[in-house]
Amino acid sequence: MSRYATNRPAWMEKPNRALSVLKFAVLAGILVAVIFPFVVVVATSLSTQASISRAGGLVVFPTELSLDAYAEILGGGVVSRAVLISIGVTLIGTLFSLTCTILAAYGLSRRDSFLHTPLLTIVLLTLLFAPGIIPSYLVVKNLGLLDNYWALILPTAINAFNLVIMRNFFLGIPSELLDAARIDGAGDFTILWRIVLPLSKAITAVIAMFYGVAYWNSFFNALLYMQTESKWPLQLVLRVFVLEGQQMAVSGEAPPPQQALQMAIVVLAIIPILLIFPFVQRHFTKGVITGAIKG
Repeated sequence: MSRYATNRPAWMEKPNRALSVLKFAVLAGILVAVIFPFVVVVATSLSTQASISRAGGLVVFPTELSLDAYAEILGGGVVSRAVLISIGVTLIGTLFSLTCTILAAYGLSRRDSFLHTPLLTIVLLTLLFAPGIIPSYLVVKNLGLLDNYWALILPTAINAFNLVIMRNFFLGIPSELLDAARIDGAGDFTILWRIVLPLSKAITAVIAMFYGVAYWNSFFNALLYMQTESKWPLQLVLRVFVLEGQQMAVSGEAPPPQQALQMAIVVLAIIPILLIFPFVQRHFTKGVITGAIKG
């Protein structure tokens, strides 16, 4: 054995060709398993009744393309209204939740803040003990929020996990920087707006995406609290027409097939997340991991 040889861990050794081929095959298989269902959904939504019939229900390679399903569901009606409701709830809910989380996280990151320890203890307890469905429903009912859009936002306005991650990130900001601003006469809101938030763009973007995805994909609160069908968000409409198989009312002499309509709704529910994620993905390592290990 050479005198220069060292006992290095296995993960530091250069992988051999067989191991590299095996890793490539496994990753390729995972990639196909993830992409194939999405391709089937998109292809079926763009297919005609003849193509769907020949394929036996789900199309992989459409031979006849048609946008009739998208024109039908976006031409006014329950799906178009549900899309607008989901967009409104997601935008307002994300802004409201992000504002509340930032304010609470900043307050809890200052160890001399009012009732710091009891409030932090209550937040941490909510991570262990989640409220039940019946108490949550009774609270929403007694507040008069049944069949109100605020019932989709207020019960989940602050997520304890997101709050803890953002608080830990704020704790990592040098206290000397904040003390210098305070000596110059800056108040808490000025420090938060002009110093803390500009240094926290990564964690803010990540937490905003967490809230946005949660609001966009949420259907259980709507199922519990929204009693009028015209107020249903997209995810609840998706559940009714796709999972439960309810037939969608269509107009025209040659309406698009029901399978294409169902898959078009699924595509509309997925596309916004796919469009937003690439812009936020680069912040994940810097935002969540850094916020999780500091403090």
